[in-house]
Amino acid sequence: MRVLAAMSGGVDSAVAAALAVEAGHDVVGVHMALSRNRDQFRTGSRGCCSIEDAGDARRAADVLGIPYYVWDLSERFEDTVVADFLSEYEAGRTPNPCVRCNEHIKFEALLDKATALGFDAVATGHYAQIVTQEVPGAHGPRTVRELHRSPNDAKDQSYVLAVAGPERLARAMFPLGGFASKDEVRAEAARRGLSVSAKPDSYDICFVADGDTRGFLQSRLGSRPGEVVDVDGEVVGEHDGAYAFTVGQRKGLGLGRPAADGKARYVVDVQPATNTVVVGPAELLSVDRIAGEKALWFDGVLEHEPDGWFDAEVQVRAHGAPVPARVRAAGDLPDVPGPALEIELTGAPLRGVAAGQSVVVYRGSRVLGQATVSRAWRAAAAR
Repeated sequence: MRVLAAMSGGVDSAVAAALAVEAGHDVVGVHMALSRNRDQFRTGSRGCCSIEDAGDARRAADVLGIPYYVWDLSERFEDTVVADFLSEYEAGRTPNPCVRCNEHIKFEALLDKATALGFDAVATGHYAQIVTQEVPGAHGPRTVRELHRSPNDAKDQSYVLAVAGPERLARAMFPLGGFASKDEVRAEAARRGLSVSAKPDSYDICFVADGDTRGFLQSRLGSRPGEVVDVDGEVVGEHDGAYAFTVGQRKGLGLGRPAADGKARYVVDVQPATNTVVVGPAELLSVDRIAGEKALWFDGVLEHEPDGWFDAEVQVRAHGAPVPARVRAAGDLPDVPGPALEIELTGAPLRGVAAGQSVVVYRGSRVLGQATVSRAWRAAAAR
């Protein structure tokens, strides 16, 4: 197959490209330039997309003996991932930019361009597995590609990949899917003479290289002073912009005095219409019902769940623990952009679930579907 290898300049994507070459594919390496100021986007292991990263990717491609190109996707990245990040926070929601990057850049812009150029698949350094199954159908057996967790629990990225959906993942390759540890990947890189074998992992939000998310938001959205109130409406502090707060946040609240009971207070609601941040006790963060918007399901899932509710596990953070739940595809729900899904947690409640987060539905290691949290609440409180 003709395979386009997305090469970030890190060890994971370099080894993924090497494995694609070793498997006999005709491989071309591409580095995606996502920053408009690429020389400013790495501070140690923070950030990405720097000139250093592009150089590391080129050196890896040279060692592998494959063609290498740099594609400038910075405008698309700014107009989708960064714009979504800003608009979601401005609307009082909590986005996951890695999910949006996979949706709009790696498995839309990059994949579509690769397909137009005649490539059969895109290979990335994500930690996840694609499992091919033969399943019965109305007109005989058919092939289904399932997305599964990586055996490397610490690095598993199936959560942020679920948004790509079945059609786009049908043209994706994850050569690192079978690796149980990052040390194994680094050893593979060293064995192949790849200089990135010891390069530190990048982390945090790639376009907020200094880690100061609040400062980044204020630089783009400006100062918008407002009030911090408790659940009874009493003013307990001030802020420079409600957009800089997220449900579940404890630090940096700028409260003028402690709560009457002496307990810690958390952000329990962000109200952009009035530019107000609401704080309250930890128990108000617990939820056992979630409504998700813009749901997508993987091939064959709903065919085998024709009666509505089914048992599964759900995960609401990239490295959060999956929890047992009952789930159903709901079509349309009031005030929830469809297609929607409903979730009833059947174990302990989750804490600090915020609108805008990605919720992924699993059964064991298999991804069944994904949606964006529209609202979360405690059913007992509603009664």
